Amino acid sequence: MEKKERAGNNRTLTLKPEEIEPLKAKLITASNIESTKDLINKTINGDMLEMIKYIPDEFADLIIIDPPYNLTKNFNGMKFNSRSDNSYDEYLATWFPEVCKKLKPNGTLYMCGDWKCTSSLQRAIEKELTIINRITWQREKGRGAKSNWKNGMEDIWFAVKNPNDYYFDVEAVMMKRRVLAPYKVDGKPKDWDEGEDGNFRLTYPSNFWDDISIPFWSMPENTDHPTQKSEKLYAKLVLASSKEGDVVFDPFLGSGTASVVAKKLNRKYCGIELNEEYSMWAEKRLEMADTDKTIQGYADGVFWERNTLSLQQKLAKKSSVEEVSKSASKSCKISSDEDSIPSLFD
Repeated sequence: MEKKERAGNNRTLTLKPEEIEPLKAKLITASNIESTKDLINKTINGDMLEMIKYIPDEFADLIIIDPPYNLTKNFNGMKFNSRSDNSYDEYLATWFPEVCKKLKPNGTLYMCGDWKCTSSLQRAIEKELTIINRITWQREKGRGAKSNWKNGMEDIWFAVKNPNDYYFDVEAVMMKRRVLAPYKVDGKPKDWDEGEDGNFRLTYPSNFWDDISIPFWSMPENTDHPTQKSEKLYAKLVLASSKEGDVVFDPFLGSGTASVVAKKLNRKYCGIELNEEYSMWAEKRLEMADTDKTIQGYADGVFWERNTLSLQQKLAKKSSVEEVSKSASKSCKISSDEDSIPSLFD
């Protein structure tokens, strides 16, 4: 494992030498998967085409897939090469139908892609499931190119097994946005809240998301995975399309975001990842989720727009102080009430 020089304030997740063997011991591999009776809340390290055979059919309520896009990319020494559209279609056909078998009859599947592979993804999904929508999210990272437009968007296909029976909770994924042109009726805010920290409105989400930040060095969820998705992005999928206690499955787990988000939001999880180091990153992040349930950009049950982290932290601190104050006041009242109760022995 290559050790990189990092700035002191860089929060990118790394593994200490003494952590490696204990994390390895947690992984399900080809050597022990047959003797593992329950794959719930497990990270499976191995070839997805082989390991998927051990996942029971109708296993997951929600499947999130972030496959290799049709780009040449190095995944920690494991290279995926760009290919023709027909060849990429054939690649998808080697595993996607099998993954769909793992979805429950009323389950939901989301699959990520970019402009180059999204048409192939659509063709593959339409053969197995019913597409409900396509989400496009703004990808703010990279400096662009001199001979082309900077790629600033990615897609997530939203599909289900049964279009007449699937779970979707739009109330769980409300957006909190600043009100730039406050409108009042009779001097009172109309459909927005006025506060000392600004004016905000809760809105229903559309299929265009412009509030997502790609993980970077100052975020504790950041790893060196080249295509890591943010916890906030996946939290929207998990909250909208699963209930607490449901099973979330990711056959291309990467650094573990789907499993980590599922755990933080009280869902069960399972993921398959080919690269051993990525699998260990996933397990370390899952350990960290035991004590830290926060998801950057999601607070008080709503998703906040970008560049509001300091305000979220301020409001959280204020809320914490108020809770402590209420608790202390209640404690004093109980104590006072107890003092006023006449003793039977007076």
